[in-house]
Amino acid sequence: MDLSNHPCFNAKIRGKFGRVHLPVAPRCNIQCNYCYRKYDCVNESRPGVTSAVLTPHQAMIYLDFVFEKAENISVVGIAGPGDPFANPKETMQTLTMVREKYPEIMLCLATNGLELAPYINELAELGISHVTVTLNTIDSEIGAQIYSFVRYGKKVLAPKTGMKILLEKQLEAIEKLKEKSIITKVNTIILPGINEDHIEAVAKKMGELKVDILNCIPFYPNKGSVFANLKEPPKEAVRKIREKAAQYIPQMYHCARCRADAIGILGEENSAELIEKLKECSELPEIYDDKRPYVAVATLEGALVNQKLGKAQELFIYGRKDEQIIFIESRKTPEPGQGLKRWEKLAEIIGDCRALLVNGIGHNPREVISKKGIDILELDGMIDEAVEAVFEGYSMNYMVKRDVDACNRPCEGAGAGCM
Repeated sequence: MDLSNHPCFNAKIRGKFGRVHLPVAPRCNIQCNYCYRKYDCVNESRPGVTSAVLTPHQAMIYLDFVFEKAENISVVGIAGPGDPFANPKETMQTLTMVREKYPEIMLCLATNGLELAPYINELAELGISHVTVTLNTIDSEIGAQIYSFVRYGKKVLAPKTGMKILLEKQLEAIEKLKEKSIITKVNTIILPGINEDHIEAVAKKMGELKVDILNCIPFYPNKGSVFANLKEPPKEAVRKIREKAAQYIPQMYHCARCRADAIGILGEENSAELIEKLKECSELPEIYDDKRPYVAVATLEGALVNQKLGKAQELFIYGRKDEQIIFIESRKTPEPGQGLKRWEKLAEIIGDCRALLVNGIGHNPREVISKKGIDILELDGMIDEAVEAVFEGYSMNYMVKRDVDACNRPCEGAGAGCM
């Protein structure tokens, strides 16, 4: 694997090789005062922005298309739009799938480092070659001005307390990355009046930790953020900061403030074709493995998905044999009046199902059943078509849900609408 072909770490090849970021990590565990994560803003080039969020399986379909259309992609990365390790399941599943299908491609990550350390051994085993950690200060007092909160474990921490934990975990992660010989870049945002006079100290510390390169990124005002009124630092000030930092650690000078869905050569805009494909993939139903071979359906007559879950006394179970959708059996649903236990029991009853297709579902059953890894799809359409779409990963957008109770009477027909 040629590590020199990473355009973010090697300025000499930035115009020859490109990268693709897979936006599979929507949640974040800290709130930076300079960050405002707004989706669907195609004209902005900054971290935290993406035109769509993908599941790992959707990301693989999108990646296959990218490799068909885009040339010289040398790196697949995950950089948000939140933080990869605030979404560890999605992140690790995506990286594993990419490595299995494209064993020669370079893999990288960009993270704030708060929850990175526990995954470093696994990352090394997957052959993750490059990791970027955003670290804006090594002083807790300065950090308290930069972050509104830090969410660690199940606690949301105030700025001063949170910054101490964040810095501790960042330094721990960087040390472990270097122990595993993973090439490490640190991003530091130059925030005028806040950390601009402190970045030399950051550079010195990163040099001591053997970080490979430091990227001093000029702050850019983001409308909607706490620092929206902060001014962008002058070019001369940025030059002097980098010059001082370069005494301790090599500098990156060609950063393009990449989006969470960046694709292609650094500095070039995402192509309209790839943006549309990204959005299209984000609407695909989930694809599953063979450990859950069935689909459960709430239906009145066995032809249409046309019953609300709360009213269903039984669910029809479907599978696939010889490329054909087949009815397997019906399963009784638990009796009403049991509160959340009813839905917990139902989740066990359909535990071998990859998806539940219903015409309507309440908040509580959705939450309980979803936690068991069962995908819930609210739609109205032919059962055979819907179940096949689940197995094949087809779009279900055309199955627009109809209100079969619009006349305020129980449906007495076939669910095709009132007479």
